[in-house]
Amino acid sequence: MSNKNTNAKNWKPSTLAIHGNGRLPKAHHAVSTPIMHTSNYYFDTADEVEDFMRAKGQGKVIREHEYARYGNPTQIETERKLAAIEGAERAVLYSSGMAAVLLAIMTFMKPGGHIIFTSDCYRQTRDFAINFLGKFGMDNSIVDPTAEAIEKAIKPNTNIIFTESPTNPYLRVLDIPAIVKVAKAKKVLTIIDATLATPYNIKPIEMGVDVVIHSATKYLGGHNDLMAGVCLGSNALMTDLYKMQRMMGATPGPLTCFLLERGLKTFGMRMEHHNKAGLAVAQMLEAHPKIEKVWYPALKSHPDHKLGMEQMKGFGSVISFLVKGGNKETRQFIDALELFLITPSLGGSESLVTQMWAMSFFDYSEEYRKNIGMVDNLVRLALGLEDVDDLIFDLKQALDKI
Repeated sequence: MSNKNTNAKNWKPSTLAIHGNGRLPKAHHAVSTPIMHTSNYYFDTADEVEDFMRAKGQGKVIREHEYARYGNPTQIETERKLAAIEGAERAVLYSSGMAAVLLAIMTFMKPGGHIIFTSDCYRQTRDFAINFLGKFGMDNSIVDPTAEAIEKAIKPNTNIIFTESPTNPYLRVLDIPAIVKVAKAKKVLTIIDATLATPYNIKPIEMGVDVVIHSATKYLGGHNDLMAGVCLGSNALMTDLYKMQRMMGATPGPLTCFLLERGLKTFGMRMEHHNKAGLAVAQMLEAHPKIEKVWYPALKSHPDHKLGMEQMKGFGSVISFLVKGGNKETRQFIDALELFLITPSLGGSESLVTQMWAMSFFDYSEEYRKNIGMVDNLVRLALGLEDVDDLIFDLKQALDKI
C-alpha cells in the first residue's frame, strides 16, 4: 500500500483527521491502526542492535521502535494525523494535557530566565507558575490576556511567552499575530494552549506561533474516555520535546492512542455541531432574563468579538455566564439540569456543567477568587453532542426553577 499524498495540501480538516497527509502501510492490511500492547520490541541479531544504535547516534532512523516509553506504532500514526490537522511538521503526544504544558515549559526554560503567562489561564498552569517555577531559577509575570500587556511585560531575560486562546473560562481571544511580531523581534519563544479553539477553528502555527498545545482529552478525543496531550510545531522544536518526553516517561499508552485516533475520524463533524450548538445556546442565554452576562466570542457583547471573528472559524461549545443572584440561585439552576453532568472537562459527547469556584478554586480564599473573577454565580457549560433543541429546553426549564 503506497503513501499517496499528491493532493494532501488541499485536503480539509475532516479528511486530514482520517488520512493524515497520505496513506501508510499498516500491519496485516488493517483499515484501523492496530493496538500494539507490548512494552518492548526485539532485535533479530546483535549486529542489528549495533547498526540501530550507530544510526540513532547519527540522527538516522532505520527502525521505528525499540522500547514502549520511547513510543509505539499507534502513537506514531496518531501523531502523524494530529500534525496534519494542525499544519505542523511534527506532533509529540503525552499522557495528559498538563504533561504537555509542563514539559513544554521545562524543555525551553532557561536558568535565570523569565516567562510571561496570561492571567485567565488554566488553574494548574497558573499554580505551576506561582509555586514551582522559582525552584528552577525562573522568574515569571502573569499579565492581562492582551498583546499590549504581554509586550509591556517583556524583560531582557524573557525567553517564553505562554498563553491560551481562547482562555478559560472567559474565552478571551488574543491577537496572535501581534504577539508573534513582538516575540520574534525580541527573540522570545511563543507557546499557545489552543485547546478551546482546536485546529478546526484556528491555526496558530500559520500565524507564526512556535509551539501549539492541546489537551487531547477534550475536543480531539471527543468522547470523555481518554487522557492525552499534544505539542505541535517544527521538527527541530519537537525533537527537543520528544527527548524530554521519553526521559520523563510521559508517553501515552497504545490504547489511549487508538481511542484518540478513532475520535479524530469524527473530529470535523463534531466540531461543526459544537460550533453551531455553542452559538445557539449562547444567544439564548444572553436573551434570558435570569442571566446577568454571557461570555462567548461570537456574541457582539464579548470584549474580543471583532478579533475572534477575524481569527477564528468558529468558537466551540464552551460558554461561561453569570446567573442572576448568588450561590443559592446558581446551585438551584445547576441541580435542576437533567442533561448536563456536574463535572470538569469539555469537548466530549456528553454535556457538562461547572460552578467554577466550587469545582476548580474551592481551596482559594474568597478574596483571591474574586480578584481572579471566580465569583459564586459564574457557570461554565461544555455542550456535548446532544440535539441543541433539547439542550436549550433543559437550560430553560432549569432557569425557570430558580
